[in-house]
Amino acid sequence: MKALKIIGIAFLVYVAIVVLFESLLGYFQPEPPGSLTITTTDEDGTSHDRVLTELASDGRVYVAVNHWPRAWYHRALTNPNVKVARGDGEALNHVAVPVSGEEHDQVAEDNPLGVVMRFLMGFPPRYFVRLDPA
Repeated sequence: MKALKIIGIAFLVYVAIVVLFESLLGYFQPEPPGSLTITTTDEDGTSHDRVLTELASDGRVYVAVNHWPRAWYHRALTNPNVKVARGDGEALNHVAVPVSGEEHDQVAEDNPLGVVMRFLMGFPPRYFVRLDPA
C-alpha cells in the first residue's frame, strides 16, 4: 500500500511539472534563434499567434506539434491558410499541410527531440506540419 502511495505522489508531481512547464512555455513564448510566428484563424475569424521552432527537411520548412496544448494545430487543420513571420520580417501567406507516413518519419529523423524535452512535455504524440508558400 505504501508503494502505491509513493507511486501516486510521484505521478502527481510529474503531472504538475508538465503542466507548469507547458503553461510557462505558452505564456512566455520564448523566441530563440530559428523560431517563427505562425498566425492561424479560428472559425469566427479571430487571429491567433504562436511562436514555433522552424524545422527543415529535404529543403522544405516544417513546424512540429510537440506539446499537449495544440489549439494552433487544430486551427491550421481547419483553415490551412496561415501567415508565417520570421524575426522582424513581414508575415507571408503559407498553406499548412499535415504530413504523415514516410515524410513524417524523415522529418522526425532529421529533427530529433531529446528525451529530456519529451519528459518535460509529458511525452505527447509528435506531428509535423509542412509550411508551403501560398
